[in-house]
Amino acid sequence: MTRVRSGRMHLCVAAFASVASLFALRSAEAEPLRTSADLGRALFGDRNLSLSRKKNCISCHSPELAFTDPRALGDVQGAVSRGGDGHSLGDRNSPTLGYAMMTPPFHIAAEEGAVGGMFWDGRARTMADQVRDPLLNPIEMGMPDEESVVARLRENADYRAAFPAIFGAGVLADTPKAFGALQKAVAAYLHTADFAPFDSKYDRSLRGEVALSQNEARGRDLFFGTEGAGCSRCHSSAGIAGLRDNAFTNFRYFNLGVPKNTAVRRLNGSDTQRVDNGLGQNPAANNASFDGAFKVPTLRNVAVTAPYMHNGAFQELRTAILFHLRFSDLSGAKINPETGASWRSPEVDVNVATADLEFPRLSGSDVDAIIAFLNTLTDKRYEPLLAN
Repeated sequence: MTRVRSGRMHLCVAAFASVASLFALRSAEAEPLRTSADLGRALFGDRNLSLSRKKNCISCHSPELAFTDPRALGDVQGAVSRGGDGHSLGDRNSPTLGYAMMTPPFHIAAEEGAVGGMFWDGRARTMADQVRDPLLNPIEMGMPDEESVVARLRENADYRAAFPAIFGAGVLADTPKAFGALQKAVAAYLHTADFAPFDSKYDRSLRGEVALSQNEARGRDLFFGTEGAGCSRCHSSAGIAGLRDNAFTNFRYFNLGVPKNTAVRRLNGSDTQRVDNGLGQNPAANNASFDGAFKVPTLRNVAVTAPYMHNGAFQELRTAILFHLRFSDLSGAKINPETGASWRSPEVDVNVATADLEFPRLSGSDVDAIIAFLNTLTDKRYEPLLAN
């Protein structure tokens, strides 16, 4: 089976050319940074905000690949990202920033449990909060502290003009205020249509602009139907206050029983016996029932954002779906098609959401239809990346 990520990598030059103009870095003749979103866009592409001056937000969240990391990095196969020092490797998959603007602030709800927040474990309450971690993480952008980041801002003539104009005189002279302004600016950019165009085939079908194929429509019905696959139990935001469009996640947290990505652990030098407890490591979620749970990701652009799961354990979308179906009666769902062996044991074997993974009996053609529907969640500019 051809790996989705490998196939997409060959499309980079041709298919991404139409995207590049949307996100080109500012030239010397560029218009002034007039709004916080303009400023955030410049900051998002600024390599000088990393210790090595070689890494920016785009490095791991490329607009060319639905704001995920396009680098396969050899045996890592895109599961995790390379750090700003040029050799360190992370331990979790870089999630898409597409449609992240729809995420509510992290909170613990009476019935739903943990909801919202940024990163796989919700440790950043809001989008502005999450801007801080990559900048100061020693194996990401590697800046030692906020003062070091603000010092880099002061080097840039455009920033020296824009920050006071947008956030008030003297803002760059005050490190906490300047860093807070940086966070607000990047968050403002993440709220623009660059990240959420709502122009997938699915969105266009809702507007009556196109019609889904028979197989795509069947997959849609299986996805949403209570008598079908029931994917929308977790992958729908219908009914969430303040959301007009579907984010294809309920922003909640579950332990799906994902195995360790032992290849990543071997390559990034981590202790192979170490356990990633996910939400259980979030200080704001001090409850044993959260151990091993990770945030339900959006399924928008899912067909072009492999690998899958919080640690990039699976390369193929079909594999991820079969993993969800492993407790069902579907023939073949007991075997990982990428290895030809049974599914490995969960990294965290408590709190596995088996009740949420007990799907009705599905056929192989049902899975094909669901994949066809998931393809329709791809933003129009990324449709050339879909496997034929």
